[in-house]
Amino acid sequence: MKVLFQTTPIWEQQSISIVRIILGLLLIYHGIEIFNSELMQQYTTWDVFKGNYAKFLVYSGKLSELVAGILLTLGLFTRIGALLCIGTLAYITFFVGQGRFWYQDQHPFMFVLLGALYFFIGAGSWSLDAVLFKKLTLKSNKD
Repeated sequence: MKVLFQTTPIWEQQSISIVRIILGLLLIYHGIEIFNSELMQQYTTWDVFKGNYAKFLVYSGKLSELVAGILLTLGLFTRIGALLCIGTLAYITFFVGQGRFWYQDQHPFMFVLLGALYFFIGAGSWSLDAVLFKKLTLKSNKD
């Protein structure tokens, strides 16, 4: 019970990693739609995507969700994955969803907030970033 009232983190690095992995898997789930041509064609008929660039917008959005999801799940180049997440889901929130992040379309904005969080705090200890950049940091410290 005492731990509930302490201000020190509990399993800080591991919980950062667990939430990052779940976020990445959710983005992959949405991004994998890029392989469903019928669904992608349906998206291009939405009023917000009508025009010459409809197919480009829909496919680039789903591709960036997929890539961001893979990077975040693996914890590889996490800040790049976070920026992809922020940019794509901010577009969905403010252009596709017409900025309704406070009532109807909150989910895309929650992805924006989580992307921002991972941009600032990094991947956590269970990540390829921790493995790769630890080695790079050790090499640069020896020089």
